Amino acid sequence: MQAVQFDTPGQIARRLGVPLHRIAYILATRDHIQPRARAGRIRVYDNQAVAQIRHELNAIDARTAAKSQGWGIIREASA
Repeated sequence: MQAVQFDTPGQIARRLGVPLHRIAYILATRDHIQPRARAGRIRVYDNQAVAQIRHELNAIDARTAAKSQGWGIIREASA
């Protein structure tokens, strides 16, 4: 049986190797990712929430890469 780990946003940022502001953006804009508990003003998240945050970061990075390479642009064929 694996122990449940609770992390603050700062700990999640260190664990995923990204700046804290990226974690804060995900948490502020994704209503489906909720803290598991609160201790005063401190929010803590479980492993499932960390997985959801990682997924959201990967999705943002994929969209950014696609835009920078022009994949999202539909070009008309010249006649």
